[in-house]
Amino acid sequence: MTYKETLDWMFAQLPMYQNKGKSAFNSKLDGITSFANHLNNPHTRFKSIHVAGTNGKGSSSHLLASVLQEAGYKVGLYTSPHLKDFRERIRINGNKVAKHWVVDFINENQTYFSENKLSFFEMTVGMAFSYFAQEKVDIAIIEVGLGGRLDSTNIIKPEVSLITNIGLDHVDMLGDTIVKIAGEKAGIIKSGVPVVISEYNIETAQVFNLVAKDNNAKIIFAEDADYSDYEIGLLGSYQKKNIKGVLATLNALSGFVVTESNIVQGLIGVVENTQLMGRWQQIGSDPVIICDTAHNKEGISLVMEQVKKQKYEELHIVIGFVKDKDLSRISSLFPKNATYYYCKPKNFRGLDEKELVRVFSDAGFKGDVYKSVNKAFKAAKKRAKKNDFIYVGGSNFVVAEVL
Repeated sequence: MTYKETLDWMFAQLPMYQNKGKSAFNSKLDGITSFANHLNNPHTRFKSIHVAGTNGKGSSSHLLASVLQEAGYKVGLYTSPHLKDFRERIRINGNKVAKHWVVDFINENQTYFSENKLSFFEMTVGMAFSYFAQEKVDIAIIEVGLGGRLDSTNIIKPEVSLITNIGLDHVDMLGDTIVKIAGEKAGIIKSGVPVVISEYNIETAQVFNLVAKDNNAKIIFAEDADYSDYEIGLLGSYQKKNIKGVLATLNALSGFVVTESNIVQGLIGVVENTQLMGRWQQIGSDPVIICDTAHNKEGISLVMEQVKKQKYEELHIVIGFVKDKDLSRISSLFPKNATYYYCKPKNFRGLDEKELVRVFSDAGFKGDVYKSVNKAFKAAKKRAKKNDFIYVGGSNFVVAEVL
């Protein structure tokens, strides 16, 4: 099979939460455990840092990888979802896994996939672990896909675990309260492995403290730490929330030498080192165009605070969402003094643009409906003047189509 044919087979044959939603959420680790055994347990042949959280886990993962790269280590990075190319999920020192490697891996294991009905995520995690083991990385940064306790990445025993932020997202699978969701995220805490908590919350802290104690794991609340201010190569002041967790994780990491210079250069050079996209990413000027993948209440709230700090004559917002979002909670976060361009991402889970405009119109927002993300984006660029500001977001899929 060609690379394109391989990806078509992967997406067509195997359920994927990104496309299917709740029906693709596998609540057991049996599948990935069996597959890892079939692959000769590659996850036991490299060191790792495990990163979970509602918001900030992707940025934190890239920041950790960038600093460790600056320190001279060969660093694997596994993240999800991808925006433009599947291979964004699996990188070593910023370089995507080769197309032929993906094709060969699928061909070699296709019979196993078909016979055992693996999920898309189980298959991809196994692929990443095999690649990192084969390439003999010094350490891999492994981002949790969904939740933590039952996530396919949770077969690793990392050097350090990092939990960034807890918010109400994926409540149909992870629980409908902050405490329940924290319990799922706390599932990545392992026996004797230090765990860092980026943001302190009195409700979730009780959960984390209890699970850490049960596992004899040292717990570090990063907000309590006194760290110097650092420049960061990611735009958006909200990224500062991730810095303390990243620094505390590096401080808790044994056996790796990381200097102050490595930290400074790694934080500044994160985009160049890891090729991160979609985090307050500027894709145009005159007018300024920013896209961001924030897609839940907590994430959008932080991004909208950043929008308020911008200088512009008029604000244009291109938005689309997936079906499982509570728009009544999210719509109130957006400014009403903006022109809206409502659209549906080109995905099975995309929310119908007519439903989107109904909710926002009822709440007093003004805008027009478009049949696609690209049409909405083109309309915003055509209408916006030189000193205006265009924001694109609401969903990973909206940003992906624009990029």
